[in-house]
Parts: sequence; structure tokens; C-alpha cells
Amino acid sequence: MNPALIVLHPEDTVAVAREPLAAGTPIDHDVAVKQAVPSGHKLALRAVQAGEAVLKFGQPIGHASSDIEAGEHVHTHNLAVADRASQAGWSPPETLPPLVPVPEFMGYRRDSGRVGTRNYVGVLTTVNCSATVARQIAERAKPALAPYSAVDGVVALTHTTGCGTASEGEGMDNLRRTLGGFARHPNFGGVLIVALGCEANQLGRLLDAEGLVPGEALRTIGIQESGGTLKTIDAGVKAVVELAEQANAATRSACSASALTIGLQCGGSDAWSGVTANPALGAAADLVVRAGGTVILGETPEIYGAEQLLIRRAASPDVVTALLERIAWWEDYVARNGQTLNNNPSPGNLAGGLSTILEKSLGAVAKSGTSPLEQVLRYAEPATSRGFVFMDSPGYDPCSVTGEIAAGANLVCFTTGRGSVFGARPVPSLKIASNSALAAHLDEDIDLDAGPIAGGGATPADIGEALFKLMLDTASGKSSKSESLGFGDLEFVPWQIGATV
Repeated sequence: MNPALIVLHPEDTVAVAREPLAAGTPIDHDVAVKQAVPSGHKLALRAVQAGEAVLKFGQPIGHASSDIEAGEHVHTHNLAVADRASQAGWSPPETLPPLVPVPEFMGYRRDSGRVGTRNYVGVLTTVNCSATVARQIAERAKPALAPYSAVDGVVALTHTTGCGTASEGEGMDNLRRTLGGFARHPNFGGVLIVALGCEANQLGRLLDAEGLVPGEALRTIGIQESGGTLKTIDAGVKAVVELAEQANAATRSACSASALTIGLQCGGSDAWSGVTANPALGAAADLVVRAGGTVILGETPEIYGAEQLLIRRAASPDVVTALLERIAWWEDYVARNGQTLNNNPSPGNLAGGLSTILEKSLGAVAKSGTSPLEQVLRYAEPATSRGFVFMDSPGYDPCSVTGEIAAGANLVCFTTGRGSVFGARPVPSLKIASNSALAAHLDEDIDLDAGPIAGGGATPADIGEALFKLMLDTASGKSSKSESLGFGDLEFVPWQIGATV
């Protein structure tokens, strides 16, 4: 076999090109490349008849929409979505051995018992109508926070909803869970919630629904009640400075890695993502779980077609049922909106060599490692189980990460093959490149290069160990690239569901 090809599973009918291959390049002693194949794209190892399943990762990624010759480029022109795999019966999965000794990081222990990796003051809003006031409170408060060296800063996280929608129901539940998760987040040393007064997302109802009790570390303010914009800003700045003074008393101390909750994300994926960066993140995720920590996989549309892999790892039949319920919800949701889940691969994904949502999903699931699936969460629902959990969310990266942070993630790991730039305050985000060319080209944005896996110079386990160490260092205060570049204020995107009226 030509070393310029990667075969991911012995049963695969396609290989991945390590580098661009010209027509005529030998595949083996009697087969050659039929036409030019870009790096990261697929070519057939043998003839595949129309209608026959095409295998990658040892799993179907679609069926041949026309006869495919050995050596032919396999992509959207000759590959279509296959029927989803049938669901096998459930059996208990194997657990991973604990990590001994359990590593530590330097974190912020909160009164709630949770551990923060950062120490911010947050300004949240009930509704878009209070967004400008919230931002001005944060901007005007920043100079006054200079004396508080233990505080990482003040950040206003605003959104575009909270009114014009039903006061109760699925959409409002999502928003309230998100705001509640951020208000309780251990990376905040204090939080101010800014309301308008007449919005659908009433402040009192939000507090009741999420069990939030105003006090020293949680303040609230209303624009209408305070007497207008300027009076609210003045009162808000005063509250933020008081919150910062309290937060400044926090100090880092040695904490078990079991206190880590990692949001697993991929964006701007290419064909290398499922070969290098995602398996490496999966290896690191297994180390987190073995240390007693938690990892959260999201993006339901991007496990579609690969859910059977998660079902095999479900810790109980109830987890299987919960996962299949979310899949069924999505099938209905996209049908009602005149779409299909196979619309998910973006133009950048396609250009990078991904052909179907099934292929993308199989690579995306690799981020979660191999540990049992302990819990299935609604969007922004708090993670109450340790280990590997799944959270229902769209495949839109900022929206998915927002939900993962609300669920408790105190660190985010984000793999990319095309070059996503991303950060999400108050939680540090580490970006992992799927290929070395991207890591070199976007070196100011990429924290770790998984590209050596494609060249044979490293294994996913090697890069996973390096990533796990980087997680611990970052959780202890080392700045990620996105933090140094100032990302995070505008990436707060709660999932909006329902009609805007």
C-alpha cells in the first residue's frame, strides 16, 4: 500500500490521502489513482457497486450513488447518505481503570463545592433590551477593577432573546437553564443580572425556576425600577465593583483533576479531524474520566448516524432511551423546518473532504473517548453524573459551547481542521489543529497540533497525554491562545427555539 494513504480500519473500502495525489499515482501493485485527489479526501480501495455501503472507520458513511472504480475519488458526486444503522440491544459497557495517582491543578474552590478555573465577575441579562446597559456597566467598571489583581476581569454576556417569545415553554426553558448555569458557574466570583422589567423572561420567574437566591455573590437590577439607563449603569458599576472586591479574596489552591469538567467541541472540521485531533481529544477525555472528572459531548446533529456507537457505551437502558428520544426530536424538528440532518456538513467541511453527515458524525464521536455514557442532558441542563455525558445541542459551535458551559464545563477543548477561531468567557478554550499545516498557518490561534498523527510521528494516545497536561496547566491559570486574543464576550449564544412573534 502506498504510504501516502491511511486506512483507518481493516474493513474499510476507502483510504484517506495524506497528501494531494495526482492521477496515475500507484495505490498498490495493480491499482492507481484515477483522478487527482486532494489531501484529506477519500479514494476507493476496490470497486464499489451502486447502492453498496462505503466503509470508513469500519462503519458505513453512505452508499455509492453510482458505480465506483478502484482508485476513484470518493466524495459527494458518488456518495449519498445511507440508511442509519440499526440499533443493537443494550449490554453493560466496560469501565475504564482509575488513574493513579490522580493529578492536581490549581483552581478556585467555591462555597458550592465546585471548582473554578478562572475568577471573573459576570454581567448577565434577562433580555436583549438590557444588553446595552449591561455592556456599558462592564466597560465603565473595568478601570475600577485594577486594584483587584485576583479578578480576571468583568464580562457582559448578552443575548438577542428574552422577549417576543412565549413566556413559558421549551424555548424559555432553554434560556433560563442557560442563564442559571452561568449565574452559578464556578468561574464567576460574582454575578450581576440586569433586567428591563416588562420582558417575557421576568427576573423573578428566572430566579424561581433556577433556584437562584440574590445575596453577596449574586446581585440583580432592573432598568425600569432604577429609573432609566444612566441610573441603572451607575448602580450597576457600584455593584460590579463590590462583587470584584469580594471575588478578589479568592485564591488558587491544589484541586483534584476530578473537579475538571471539559466541554468537547469541534468546528471547521476537515477529513483529518476524525483521524487526528478528535481521537487525540478522545484519548485526553478518557484520562479526565479516569481521574474522576467529567467530559461533555454536544452537537446532536453531529452524532446522527453514529449514535449506535454511543448506545453501545450507554451505562443503562434509560440512557439509551434518553438518547434516542433526542434523536427523534431532531428528526421531527428539521422536518418541520423543511430541512434534513444531512444538510449539516458546511461548505468548508465538504471542501476539506467530508462527504456526508454520517462520515462527519463518526469522526465527531471520537472526541468522547471510550468510557461509558453516564447521562443524557437537555440543553444547558446541569451535569449531575461524573464521567462521560452527552448534552443535546445544535451543531452551531457558539451555541453548543454556551450550553456546555451552562451545564458546568470549566474548560473547553475545541478541535478544528479548517481553522475556527473561538473563545468563550468565563471558560478558557483550547484549540487543537487536525493538521500541521493549519497549526503553522494559524499559530496565533492554535494551542496544540495533532497533525503528527497523520504523518505517523505520533499516536492519538501521545497527543492525548500532551493535551491532558495542557488542560491541567490551563486550568491552573495558563492563558489559552483565545484568551490572549480577547475572545469570549460575543460568543455567548443561548439556543433559541420557537417562533419570534
